[in-house]
Amino acid sequence: MLREEKDINMEAKKAIFLDKDGTLIDDIPFNVNVKLISFSSNSLDGLKILQEKGYIFIIISNQSGIGKGYFKHKDVDAVGARLELLLARAGIVLSGFYYCPHLHTTLSAVAGTDCDCRKPKPGMLLTSAKAHNIDLSASWMIGDILNDVEAGNRAGCKTILINNGNETEWEMTDIRTPDYIADSINTAAEYILEINLLNQFYTV
Repeated sequence: MLREEKDINMEAKKAIFLDKDGTLIDDIPFNVNVKLISFSSNSLDGLKILQEKGYIFIIISNQSGIGKGYFKHKDVDAVGARLELLLARAGIVLSGFYYCPHLHTTLSAVAGTDCDCRKPKPGMLLTSAKAHNIDLSASWMIGDILNDVEAGNRAGCKTILINNGNETEWEMTDIRTPDYIADSINTAAEYILEINLLNQFYTV
């Protein structure tokens, strides 16, 4: 993981946990070339609105290319730094970038490197929530496959699936069912704001 800075602010925060490839940025398999990074369409406006409403942003990403020997930690760290810079240029603050370097869990167990961080496990969300004092029940996980949804649900977040064609199996068990299905981060942001307004109405 690139960042794990202990937040000394005692007030609990609400976060948007973002999958990286296929959600925040265009999906190029195992890419660590920072020159090829580009944001997914219809994403930045939604992030800006959510930031205005007090959400912080944490990237949660599986990076098994490290475990497979395709690239090194420093390469993924460079990607994280590039994303932080590009978001900053758009006026968006990235508060954390967490990644799991391990192989697929079925392979990891054989290799003796099984972990609790690779999505669909919730380890990265739980670790970042502790480091940044995040209220998981007030937070959302947004991703493009149901493994992202499951990780968010297991961590206690609400979840949104970006349906852009990357999920192909659609094994919709209870733990893998999102609260909402959107076509982009912008529409996901609109839904989150609608839910917040409804919650405010019913708690008045």
